[in-house]
Amino acid sequence: MTKTSPIPSFFGQYRSRVSQLLALWLLAVAMPVNADSAHYDDRSEYRAPKASHALTIDGVADEEIWQQAKWHELTQRWLGPEYTAEDFSGRFKVVWTEDKLYILGEFTDDILIDTHRDPLVQYWDDDCLEIFIDEDFSGGEHHFNHNAFAYHFSLDNQAIDIGTDRKARSYSHHTESQWRQHGDKVIWEVSIDIYDDSYVDGGDNDPVALVAGKVIGLMVAYCDNDGSELRENFIGSESVPTGAKDRGYIDAGLFGKVVLDE
Repeated sequence: MTKTSPIPSFFGQYRSRVSQLLALWLLAVAMPVNADSAHYDDRSEYRAPKASHALTIDGVADEEIWQQAKWHELTQRWLGPEYTAEDFSGRFKVVWTEDKLYILGEFTDDILIDTHRDPLVQYWDDDCLEIFIDEDFSGGEHHFNHNAFAYHFSLDNQAIDIGTDRKARSYSHHTESQWRQHGDKVIWEVSIDIYDDSYVDGGDNDPVALVAGKVIGLMVAYCDNDGSELRENFIGSESVPTGAKDRGYIDAGLFGKVVLDE
């Protein structure tokens, strides 16, 4: 019988642990220095109008309420080389009801890629929409907890994030997602149930009710891949003043805020 050496497995686990510790150390170094603030300076503020009824998530965005919401641009190049407007451009809007937050994205992306068929494997390396949500705009670390969520929406409309078990999980039951091509544009509609930091994976959880005046942490980004093994660009809505540019998945202090208007 051929025996398999445990050494490669050991070093693989060791390397993974070192990467996790390094990410958390970089987060600690880069956290806002102002002790009175959980967020970096110059965060965006978005105003979200209230819809009178639930919206249909179909990638069409023909409801009147979308005309009342303002566009917000994705202009922050977190990872990757310079790109042209034909390669990628993106913007989004936000509206709400008592039950859900709604995001409308409009993107120009000349090549759409979804090569990793397992939705829990390298989901960030395919074209995907990423929406970061912090229910109470508290900021802080959210790597293996639900202080905040980093939903990665794949082209097959699944929503993936890391659970408290440190493994990728589907949170598609929190969301509804649908996109369509309209000429050279992709229109992407998403609805999200908002959960607070008491959320328990696999537990009996209820989303919070949304009310006028509530402030929610929000950041929107897009992973762009034009045919490589890894994503080529990562473009977001918020600046990253220091540290690793792609650490929104662990640092809610980077998020902007959306204020729910009546």
